[in-house]
Amino acid sequence: MKHFICVACGTQFRETAEPPASCPICEDPRQFVPAGGEEWTTLGQLRAGHRNAWEQQEAGLFGIGTTPEVAIGQRALLLRTAHGNFLWDCVTLLDEATIELVRSLGGLRGIAISHPHFYSAMVEWSRAFDAPIHLHAADRAWVMRSDDAIVFWEGEERELADGVTLWRCGGHFPGGTIMHWRDGAEGRGALLTGDILQVTPDGMVSFMFSYPNQTPLPARTVESIGEKVKPLQYDRIYGAWWERVIASDAQEVVRRSVARYLEALQGGSSAS
Repeated sequence: MKHFICVACGTQFRETAEPPASCPICEDPRQFVPAGGEEWTTLGQLRAGHRNAWEQQEAGLFGIGTTPEVAIGQRALLLRTAHGNFLWDCVTLLDEATIELVRSLGGLRGIAISHPHFYSAMVEWSRAFDAPIHLHAADRAWVMRSDDAIVFWEGEERELADGVTLWRCGGHFPGGTIMHWRDGAEGRGALLTGDILQVTPDGMVSFMFSYPNQTPLPARTVESIGEKVKPLQYDRIYGAWWERVIASDAQEVVRRSVARYLEALQGGSSAS
């Protein structure tokens, strides 16, 4: 019996004797099944040819990404606070070197994940550090490996610790979540957004139902996301990949990005 992992999206499944017949996450229109069909691996196989790279993003925040790249290729973020450490989003690979390093930094108080594409091997991480996993209840159906450590929260916000709060924005998934870190960006505040607000190559953000299949969200949903983040105090945004960071003036960037998106949907071509 093995916990098989989908090669395309990096999601680990419940223990079975044979690989699953399909990956519901890849079959969903937000993702895709590769042209060659489904392929499966295991954590042991990944450990044989991959490792996790670390990079400090700012004081109290570390990025964790796997090399060579696995599946979607996102990097996770390890947030250190006076009230304990939190893992934001997740990567599939967890090896002994990573476990030792996280433990040396104080372990994990909790894990929070923006949306199902980044659930990956969250249960492995949870068990290694005895940490609860905070997922929005609206995305419960997308959990491929259940565990008692998973805490399904409801509503629009959930405080994990003083200065660390989850906010449901929806959009990409009904339970699409971001994290507000009050003390980030040298005290000006930061958002950790996964790809609920995806940082784009031109230094703006975007909002999509499906990124690989280029399916947009309706105007009312994008407007709602803009309204939900408007009251938050933040100057920086960390997206889902190493280079996807808005270092400053992020509130204004989001305002302009929402306006640009809405104008494009209406047939305009704003460069504001």
